[in-house]
Amino acid sequence: MTKPVIGFIGLGLMGANMVENLQKKGYELVVMDLNKDAVKAATDRGNTREAASAKELAEVSDIVMLCLTKSEVVEKVVYADDGLLAGFKDGMTLIDFGTSIPASTRKIGADLAKKGVGMLDAPLGRTPAHATDGLLNIMVGGDKETFEKVKPVLEDQGENIFYLGALGAGHTTKLINNFMGMTTVCAMSQAFAVAERAGVDRQQLFDIMSTGPSNSPFMGFCKNYAVDGVSNLGFSINNANKDLGYFLKMAEDLGTRAEIAEGTSHNLQAAVEAGLGDGNVPEIFDYFLKLEK
Repeated sequence: MTKPVIGFIGLGLMGANMVENLQKKGYELVVMDLNKDAVKAATDRGNTREAASAKELAEVSDIVMLCLTKSEVVEKVVYADDGLLAGFKDGMTLIDFGTSIPASTRKIGADLAKKGVGMLDAPLGRTPAHATDGLLNIMVGGDKETFEKVKPVLEDQGENIFYLGALGAGHTTKLINNFMGMTTVCAMSQAFAVAERAGVDRQQLFDIMSTGPSNSPFMGFCKNYAVDGVSNLGFSINNANKDLGYFLKMAEDLGTRAEIAEGTSHNLQAAVEAGLGDGNVPEIFDYFLKLEK
């Protein structure tokens, strides 16, 4: 079978690697990004061209994929005068790989459905290195028929594909996942910072904690930075701060309050204000180490 033409908007660290993986697997791509160096790197690998607008990209694609930073950016790309909605045709599919507010996702999906366009929210787990090799975890929400139609393409990008139900379920699950993960990183990073202040050897603390039920890959990432000075989680404090804000908005929309998330969000925002936002999340250790009462 002929592979569908993929339109891909958002060539950041994750998106660029996803594009490279699709190229290796023989897909023709049309791409867009504000970073022209990222666009050039993709087009130089071949079988890929740049679109002048989101409308043009939609007009020449079968499936459009987004890997963007915020719900507001996704909405702009969809609804602008030269946006995706203006170029979509009946039977096409939009896949949002970013992390967005579920209510925004459902709104976009309803508007696309009026044009006969299917939508999936499919946020990602794992790292950019996994993206290059097509080994991501992908959490998918949306119409089951739409999911089945594009599942072979998702399987070229992910090792584990989780179908979660109606549109918005993917983003909901990702926000819950990131709440858990980022709260864990903040707690462990502060544990290492308090140990340093108390005169407890950080390596010994890790040796003790890692032999018990608190051990996890996240603990390893925190130890890598707090003990060894190696920052290799590949997820920024800025992104974590954004996602915790989205989680809190989702909790509010659900009529509840997430007090633990409020604490995590406060710490992440404080780290951003301290100039640490571009660093990987375990680097919040530096914020905790200097924190005064």
